[in-house]
Amino acid sequence: MSNNHQLPLCVQPIISYPREAEVGKTYLMTIDLQTSGDDWPYEEEEYPIYCMLETSPLFSSKPVGEPAVVLHRFGGTYGAAQFLLTAAQEEMEGEIRVSLVNGWGLPVRVLNLNDILVTQNVNDRQKIIMTYQKKIDNASSNSELELTIPTNRNQDPARWITTRRQALVVGINRYPFLKSHPTSEAPHLQTPAADAEAIAHLLESYGDFAVHRLPAKQGVKQVDPKKLLKTADLQAAIRQLFCPQGNSIPETALLFFAGHGLRRNQDGETEGFLATSEAFPRKNLWGISLKWLRQVLQESPVRQQIIWLDCSHSGELFNFNENDLAEYQKGRDRCFIAASMDFQSAYRAGEHGMLTNALLQSLDPANRSDGWVTNFTLVDRVKELLKAAPQHPVCTNTGGQINLTGKNRVLANICPYKGLAYFGWNEEDPKYFYGRTRLTNLLLEKVQSGNFLAVLGASGSGKSSVVRAGLLYQLQLGEAIPGSERWKIYPPFTPGDRPLQRLKEVVGVEAEQLEPLIKAAAVERVVLVVDQFEEAFTQCQGDERQQFFKCLLETLERTENKLCLVLVMRSDFFGKCTEQEYSGLANKIQEHLVTVMPMNRQELEEAITKPAQRVDLEVERELIAQMIEDVEGSPGNLPLMQYMLTELWQHHILHRLTISDYVRLGGIRNVLTKHANKVYESLSKEEQQVAKNIFLALIHFGEETEETRKQVRQADLVNSQKSQNLAQQVIQKLVDAKLLVTGEQELEGKRVAVVNIAHEALIRRWYLLRNWLDENRKNLLIRMEIEDAAYLWRDRRKSKDYLIGGQRLVEAESFLKEYAEVIPLSTVAQEFIQASLKNKRRFPFFGR
Repeated sequence: MSNNHQLPLCVQPIISYPREAEVGKTYLMTIDLQTSGDDWPYEEEEYPIYCMLETSPLFSSKPVGEPAVVLHRFGGTYGAAQFLLTAAQEEMEGEIRVSLVNGWGLPVRVLNLNDILVTQNVNDRQKIIMTYQKKIDNASSNSELELTIPTNRNQDPARWITTRRQALVVGINRYPFLKSHPTSEAPHLQTPAADAEAIAHLLESYGDFAVHRLPAKQGVKQVDPKKLLKTADLQAAIRQLFCPQGNSIPETALLFFAGHGLRRNQDGETEGFLATSEAFPRKNLWGISLKWLRQVLQESPVRQQIIWLDCSHSGELFNFNENDLAEYQKGRDRCFIAASMDFQSAYRAGEHGMLTNALLQSLDPANRSDGWVTNFTLVDRVKELLKAAPQHPVCTNTGGQINLTGKNRVLANICPYKGLAYFGWNEEDPKYFYGRTRLTNLLLEKVQSGNFLAVLGASGSGKSSVVRAGLLYQLQLGEAIPGSERWKIYPPFTPGDRPLQRLKEVVGVEAEQLEPLIKAAAVERVVLVVDQFEEAFTQCQGDERQQFFKCLLETLERTENKLCLVLVMRSDFFGKCTEQEYSGLANKIQEHLVTVMPMNRQELEEAITKPAQRVDLEVERELIAQMIEDVEGSPGNLPLMQYMLTELWQHHILHRLTISDYVRLGGIRNVLTKHANKVYESLSKEEQQVAKNIFLALIHFGEETEETRKQVRQADLVNSQKSQNLAQQVIQKLVDAKLLVTGEQELEGKRVAVVNIAHEALIRRWYLLRNWLDENRKNLLIRMEIEDAAYLWRDRRKSKDYLIGGQRLVEAESFLKEYAEVIPLSTVAQEFIQASLKNKRRFPFFGR
């Protein structure tokens, strides 16, 4: 570009990377730049160089922080680009390709690191895994590395290559060669630079666009009315806008051009051009071809494309084959506006061109009653304003709606929705918890009048959220029940496979000390919440379950009204409470039951709109109506609604959630499946098999109830030492994708990593997972029985009293031999079977 220079410094990359790597292991790669030199021709004191990697199939890579090295005007650099490389899953040799990219996303140097070897077992081959550090010299005889860097300090390069909405505004006043005769006066223009600057200001103020100006004033955020613009510079900027290098592809790209437009008639065929300052038709120099621009748009991966041309003959943009138009309109939204038809000139009206005047009036959200301007309202308004003009604008919208400007810009990076997570009892989540006021008030009444409360509902009905962000938060405030702000409220906990240990972690004493602890508390009341109470049946063994229930209910009875016990459980597990006496648990639940029913239409609308209002986020009425229609009457769909709203927030533009994005993302019924499938398909074949095994290991199969999530120690998801790194790698990818959640649990004084499925909605709605369950149900039930027995053996310090024998051992050994590859057992389960076999050989009459 015309405002670019070559960096007159000696810049040498210094790269630290593994020359020999072992499969599954992770290595740190560092890229630094060594600089020296005296001249620094820019106003900025520093400038970042971004680093991009191509490592496939040798490694998978993940940047550590911002992958950039910052050059400093006084010499040297600070920071370094770092990447975590995980070696591939097969033996191979190859190279790593490193691209150094300037602030505009343009590669300025590509480096190939050769002779890299990944092996299955490096150590056994007596090879040393080493980090190889190399200084890369320039390919030419000297060592200078020339980097093309923009000089406008007001253009933030990082924002230019990462923002989701980018605009290129061009206003050319100077045309020294565009003369009809050598002695004629140059046809310079007065308004284009001002046109472009006015459009740029409006897009930045109300459209959240990152705007790049051409030709740009040195050191000032402004279009320069006196500067010339070369064809090559404009062409490069347009291609960078619509076909950027790398993965930083904007959601929306807008090109505005004001200047001379030219039309060439050659052999009966016409062609339109955007004239640059070099335009010199007598020497066959015309500027940017509109045919070329159409080709760029056809190749562009940008989903929303906007072209506004305020110049003569700009209607030539539309002179192309309709078949081509249909071909490149697939899956895209477009807004094209040309100032005049292909045979017409374009005119000015006062300080701006006619089209620019119409655009400025139409784009100003203050002129709209609803405060929003879309591509459809823009075109309608432009046509109305120019209906009596001497030029006839050509306008077309294809695809869906594009939000252009709005009254509210993006004010904060706060998502008011929770995705698949519940609303927690903390300072932030209750601010965005709406739609359950009536139910929360009912829970408060029950707590005020009694000492026991059972909150039951379907999976995904919002039980955890209403108890945590509703009941507990209101008790903490002390407004609904005066004095409750002084109550002792323990953090809610889930029973897991060792509920007595979980209870101890929360209250700080053993189960037998719970009663005296409550009685001695210097508060009026103590609140204890057991969430996901069904885990006491799905994950806990009989003896400890009995002890846990007895501890809770006897303490409740003996502390009178001082302890308030709240149980939160899936309603389909109530039958489990009646199978045994359990100290009268079933009767207690029936007497103090509150059932979480599906939200009505008003409550659903509150859950959608009220959180959005807290962060000045607007939700289209059509979207609200469609989401309510898709959710209403489905008690387990609240997590999917929250997940859909979170996805819409992540894709929103101008702080507005739209029905068009909702349809594009697949709606509530399909968004989670699409996301899970996309994540799964991004994994390698080997990773996919590991992911499948992980999901199946995290599900508990009920005899008369639906499947539930099962929290498992992360170590139990590894079935051999060889797969440990691979399993951890896959777990991290699934956690990053919000399909799994991880945490820690204290066991025998140690903190142990645990893993769980993010929400049971995945079990219900991800059809690929449903297929895995249906295909392997019988064998998965057998594996679950083996694993549960193995966990019990481990928890009892691997006592031989908990080993198996007889027919159970025969079946377990047979399963291990037959299904080791298809449905692998965990390491502890395999150890458990081997210990049982060893015990059988020592005591041949042992059997249970």
